[in-house]
Amino acid sequence: MTDFLLRYPDGVILALDEMSLYFRATLTRVWAPVGQTPIVVVHPQRDHVHFYGALDVRNRREIALSAPEATSEMTTNFLMLLLMLYPQPILLLLDRASWHYGEVSDLIAQTDRLQAIYFPPACPELNPQEHVWAQARDAISHNHTYRQFQPLIDVFETYLNETVFSTNFMDAFAPLGLGVF
Repeated sequence: MTDFLLRYPDGVILALDEMSLYFRATLTRVWAPVGQTPIVVVHPQRDHVHFYGALDVRNRREIALSAPEATSEMTTNFLMLLLMLYPQPILLLLDRASWHYGEVSDLIAQTDRLQAIYFPPACPELNPQEHVWAQARDAISHNHTYRQFQPLIDVFETYLNETVFSTNFMDAFAPLGLGVF
C-alpha cells in the first residue's frame, strides 16, 4: 500500500465488497418506553437484492449500487463503473470471494490503473466495507417497518451513497509507518 501511494500520491484506495439485503427485517435490540413493546412486522417473503460497495478509505465516501446477483460478471461491471468514476490509479482491497477471480482477475491484469490486494481468508473484520454494511443495516434495515421492498432498497442505497463513514483503516497502518497519507 505504501508503494502504491508513493508511486501514485493521488491514487484511490477502495475497499470492495458485496452484501445481500433481505426484505425480512433483521431484529436487534431497541429502546422503548416502559410498557410499550415495539412491534416489527416480519414479512414471510425471502425477497433479496445484492449490493456492491466500494469505500474510499481516504475520504470515507461510498460508491454503492444494487445488483440482481453477485457474480464475476457483476463484479467486473462494478469495477468498470469505478474505472469511469475514478480517472486516477485504483488500489482495490478485496476479500477472497470466488467471484473476485476469473473475469475480475483478467480485468485487473489488463488494466494498468487497477491493482489488487486480497485480505487473508476468513478475516471479514479487516475489510472496512464490512463495517459500512453493518452501519447501514443498523441505520436502515434492522427492525424496519417497510411494507414494500423497493422503498427499503432505495433508502438503503441512498444512505450508502450519501453518508461519510467512520473508519480508522488508514490510522491502523500508522504504527507501521504506513498511515501518513
